[in-house]
Amino acid sequence: MRKKKKDLDYNQQAQQNEYLAKEKAKIKKNKQKNKPIILITYIMVAVFIWLIGYIIYFMEFKAESIIANSRNIRHDNFADVVERGDIITSDGVVIATSNTDADGVTTRSYPYGNMFAHVVGYDSYGKAGLELQGNFYMLRSNINIFEKLYKELMEEKNRGDNLITTIDYALQEAAYNALGGCDGAVIAIEPDTGKIRVMVSKPDYDPNNIDDVWSYLQSDEGADSSILLNRATQGMYAPGSTFKVVSLLEYIRENPDDYEDYTYECVGESIFDSVRIHCSNQKVHGYENIDECLANSCNCAFADMGTTFDYDSYKATAEDLLFNSELPYQGDYSGSVFDIDGDSRKDELPQTVIGQGNTEITPLHNAMIMCAIANDGVLMQPYLMEEIENDDGGSVKKFPEKKYGQLITEDEAEILTEYLKGVCEYGTASGYMSGLSYEVAGKTGTAEYDDEGHTNSWFVGFSNPDDPDLVICVIVEDYSSNGVSATYVARQIFDVLYQ
Repeated sequence: MRKKKKDLDYNQQAQQNEYLAKEKAKIKKNKQKNKPIILITYIMVAVFIWLIGYIIYFMEFKAESIIANSRNIRHDNFADVVERGDIITSDGVVIATSNTDADGVTTRSYPYGNMFAHVVGYDSYGKAGLELQGNFYMLRSNINIFEKLYKELMEEKNRGDNLITTIDYALQEAAYNALGGCDGAVIAIEPDTGKIRVMVSKPDYDPNNIDDVWSYLQSDEGADSSILLNRATQGMYAPGSTFKVVSLLEYIRENPDDYEDYTYECVGESIFDSVRIHCSNQKVHGYENIDECLANSCNCAFADMGTTFDYDSYKATAEDLLFNSELPYQGDYSGSVFDIDGDSRKDELPQTVIGQGNTEITPLHNAMIMCAIANDGVLMQPYLMEEIENDDGGSVKKFPEKKYGQLITEDEAEILTEYLKGVCEYGTASGYMSGLSYEVAGKTGTAEYDDEGHTNSWFVGFSNPDDPDLVICVIVEDYSSNGVSATYVARQIFDVLYQ
């Protein structure tokens, strides 16, 4: 009996173990089958959480910038119910406004015509300038809610918000008048804020007559016209001797311990790497130290420095200063070009170091480089839109200053500033910039643009070097024919600033 009972217990245990083994195998098999489902579930949950997070981020940080994108064509639908707001200078002058007649037709007008043409732009044919950049804001209406309801009941358009710019009317007027009938551009920026105080480009046009302008551009006569080109931000020019600031920085970086010991004896003309270089009008500068080389804008001295340059290092310095790069600017602009690198021929460098060759720059970019020097090496992002106000003058939105980054070190900025002061105290800019009630640091430039000796005139610099107030960059095209110096134009603006 005991044996039978033991056998029975044994069989039951065996069956139980077999059952448990089958169950474990079944569970393991089900787990294997469920793995893809569980993985997909986790992925779906993760995607869902990510989407919720992105929606919250978008609504909080990105929605307005996307909606306000100047190329969002749906903006113009607002024009059916909103009268486009004004564009106003920082000192309260209305430079673009709207008038709506009894039939609800709104006409855009520009009280100062050509003077603000390129900075303000136009409100048709695709829009341009601030009319494009601030389109969304000027077609929103934040007027008193009761007034808004009343106008809607009366089927009248609500008054749109006004765009307050960083432009200073008095400085803009001074720049426009000083440039006179010359082609060229002026841009002025506060280096410690990035606020653009002046933007002038010539030839220009009257945005009040944009239909006639457009018709002219479609004609055979006007097919090659560049009157709509904003030369301040899109004009590409050889930088001439203003580029010597970049070349000097490279020399300082490659010779940190003894750059101050550099000397050169200029005889007016010499050959460097098989390239003949001469100073302006073959002027003999004689024995010069490094600060005199920049102050006198000695081409031969800089070509001599260039023979020692490491080409890849030179390119890196140029790119530190945003050549071959996108610029931190919201409007339309052209990117500057510097094409020297380790594979370049030696005979390409002598012209490059003095700002000729294939190097090209815009006035905007030239001003940015000088802004970084004036601001201890830090570049603030240049901007034109300062604030949005409703029609009652209440603040709707303010555009903050934004730091772009450190382009050069604070020590490098201080060294360059001291040398640039010499240019204005006793160098090539001293005829207009020395002996004033204010001090200026800057660099002149004369850039050839053809094989017949025609030149453009440059000036880029800043006032009150110890605590800089304003960077001004001027280019006057065909200086060799019209005789109007960029330094003269800059002086007129500085004078108004300090009046």
